[in-house]
Amino acid sequence: MPANLSSTLHPAGGGRRLITTPTGDTGKTVRITARPATIPRDKNVLLGYRSEFDFMKFTDLSVPPELIAALAKQQISDPSPIQIAAIPPLAAGKDAYLRAETGTGKTLAYLLPLFSRIDPAQAATQVVIVAPTHELAIQIHRQSCELALNAACAIRSVLLIGGTATDRQIDKLKTKPHVVVGSPGRIVELIERGKLKTAHIRAVVIDEADRLLNDESLNWIQKIVSAAAPARQLIFASATIEQQTRQVLETLAPGVVMLRAGAAAVNENIEHLYLVCESRDKPDMLRKLLHALDVPRSIVFVHRNDVAEEVASKLTHHKLAVADLNSELSKMDRKRAMDGIRNGTIRIMIASDLAARGLNLPGVTHVFNLDVPTMSKAYLHRVGRTARAGAKGTAVSLVTETEARLI
Repeated sequence: MPANLSSTLHPAGGGRRLITTPTGDTGKTVRITARPATIPRDKNVLLGYRSEFDFMKFTDLSVPPELIAALAKQQISDPSPIQIAAIPPLAAGKDAYLRAETGTGKTLAYLLPLFSRIDPAQAATQVVIVAPTHELAIQIHRQSCELALNAACAIRSVLLIGGTATDRQIDKLKTKPHVVVGSPGRIVELIERGKLKTAHIRAVVIDEADRLLNDESLNWIQKIVSAAAPARQLIFASATIEQQTRQVLETLAPGVVMLRAGAAAVNENIEHLYLVCESRDKPDMLRKLLHALDVPRSIVFVHRNDVAEEVASKLTHHKLAVADLNSELSKMDRKRAMDGIRNGTIRIMIASDLAARGLNLPGVTHVFNLDVPTMSKAYLHRVGRTARAGAKGTAVSLVTETEARLI
C-alpha cells in the first residue's frame, strides 16, 4: 500500500476500517457481518450441505466415468453442494429448481445429468438451454462444448443468440445438434420458422429463471416449453426465487422439486464493507481505492449507462485498464470487453445489473458498488461475481450519509 495512504484494520468484532486518502479527506468503512439465513427442512426442499456430504464423490452420484475424466481435466475432483443435491433427481428426469448462490457450479449441476441422458446416436436436438443474456449463453455453450470435448463424446452444441447472422445459425442447425443454447427471442424465432426441430427435445433448461419467468420473457419461455415434447423435463436455475416466479411454476411445472444448496444466502467467503462519501466524490474515491488496494480484477456496478461511460472515461484518464460493459454497446464491443478482462489486459469492468447478470468472470477479487442497489437480491447477484469456487473476495459499497442509514 502506498505510504501516503494509511489503513487501519480492526478485528471483525470492532468492525471498522479507516482510510485516509492522499488529499486528506477521510472515508469511513464499516465491516458488515453477513449472517447466514436459515432454510427450513420441509418436504419439497432438498438441501445440499458440504458438512454433511464431504465424503461424496462424482462416482457416488452415478456420473459416467467419461464425464468424471472430463471434469478431472478441468481440475474438478469433488462435487459442490448444489451438484450433490441436483444430480440424482435430474438424472431421474424430475423437474427441478436449482437455487444456489452465484459461482457454486449450477451449470455443471444440470449439464452432467443431461449429458448422461443424451443419446449421441440420435441426430436430433434433445436439450434446449435458455439464458437471458448473450454473454451467459456463450459461457454455457463453451462449458457444454468443453465437457463434450474432454469426455470424447459426440455431443454437439450450437449457440443461437441475436445480433448475429440468422442464416449461419440455420446452417448450423442442419448438423442436428444435440444441445441448443441461446437467448429466448432467437430460439422462438427459429422454432416458429421451422428451422429448430422440437419433436425430440427431452429437457428445457431456464437459466437465471428469476429473470426469465417474468414480464416479456415469460411469453417466449412458454412458447419454447409448449413446442417441446409433452414428457419433457423442465430445469430452472437461479440464485434467488421471487414470489412471481413461484406463481409461474405452479402452472408451468406443478411438480417441480426445489433444490437448495446450503443455508447461507450470502457467500461467507466475501468480506462486505462500505465507505461513506459525497455522491459527487464517488468516482474519485473509487479511483483512489483501486490504486490503494492494488486490485487485480474487479467489477464496478452502476445503475445507468451514462454513468458507466463517465466513470470509465475518468479511470482511463488516470491510466487504469478499464472497460465499460453497458447494454448499449455493440456485440463486437461487448466481446472485446469480455475478452480483455478474461485475458488480463483489462483489470476493471464497469457494468449495470442487466449487463452483468449471470456472468462468470474468473478471478474477480473485488466488487465495487458505485451506485447502491435498491434491493437485497440485486446486491446478492452483484457480489456473487467474486469469491467463486471457494476463493476469497471483497465487496465495497460507496454510500452517502443518507444511503448509509439504510444499510
